[in-house]
Amino acid sequence: MLHLPGLYIRNTNGHGRGVFTTEAIPDGGIIELAPIILLSGEDRTKIHATHLHDYYYQWDGDRAAIALGYGSLYNHSERANAEFELDYEQQIIRFAALRDIRGGEEITTDYRVGDAEMQLWFSPS
Repeated sequence: MLHLPGLYIRNTNGHGRGVFTTEAIPDGGIIELAPIILLSGEDRTKIHATHLHDYYYQWDGDRAAIALGYGSLYNHSERANAEFELDYEQQIIRFAALRDIRGGEEITTDYRVGDAEMQLWFSPS
């Protein structure tokens, strides 16, 4: 696992925990390479009845991935400052800055990347 040393977790207003940075991150900078725990389609169905439902990534069809490191704690924003890419070969999720991110700023992603019509399971604020 690789992540920038200045990342930290903090409670956010109304969104639970979020990932923040103490140092500026330049546009395009790699924030984290998060290894995953890969779950079968059957296990993905089972976690829908658990708290893990809010923390997994859909992986290669009907499977699910739990991101280690900070990977499952980035909050959603329709004005995200970071993006994620699922690397099926390396079994990691790559997080990178979409713009310059200031020190102290929360790092957010758009959970609907690649699927603008995806229905979120919560009401975005």
